[in-house]
Amino acid sequence: MIAAQLNVMVAEVLSAESVPNDGIGSTSLNPFLAPMKEVIIGGLATLIVFIMLFKYAWPAIKKGMNDRTARIQGDIDASVAARSQAEVDAADIRTSLGDVDGERSRLFAEADTQAAALLEDGRLRLTKEIEELEAKAVADIAAAAGRGADDLRVDIARYSSHAIEASVDATLDDATQQELIESFIARVGSGQGVTS
Repeated sequence: MIAAQLNVMVAEVLSAESVPNDGIGSTSLNPFLAPMKEVIIGGLATLIVFIMLFKYAWPAIKKGMNDRTARIQGDIDASVAARSQAEVDAADIRTSLGDVDGERSRLFAEADTQAAALLEDGRLRLTKEIEELEAKAVADIAAAAGRGADDLRVDIARYSSHAIEASVDATLDDATQQELIESFIARVGSGQGVTS
């Protein structure tokens, strides 16, 4: 509606006969001041534009500026907090740097203690394993000696049995052998058993 009224006013001004025309374009009666109708129309248009800007654009601009201010203030607060934290960290580092030698000595002493404990534990385990291996070796040697003695007895008994048979066969004749067998059977049958 306002735009329609402005168009009507502009059309009236342009069609006005009071404005001199030099054939090239419209000129004003006063070279320094615009015609009064143009001043009024231009002033009203400017006033309407400023009112619209003030009513609609200014709140958005003001909100944007307030948000920007808050963001900048937040960044400043964060940087102040970061600086104070950095100063605290720097003080802690300086304090801990002063005690680096003490900490190094403590860590080395702790490592030496752990290494000594590991060595002692290893020695104990090795000693125990060596004792177990020696006991097993002694038992294995005894078992092998027992098996060897048993094998030796069996071999001796077998060889002596063969040797006795061979010597009995060589020294006794058939008649003597028969007599020995019969006397043995007679003793067993009479219940006397075998006498040595």
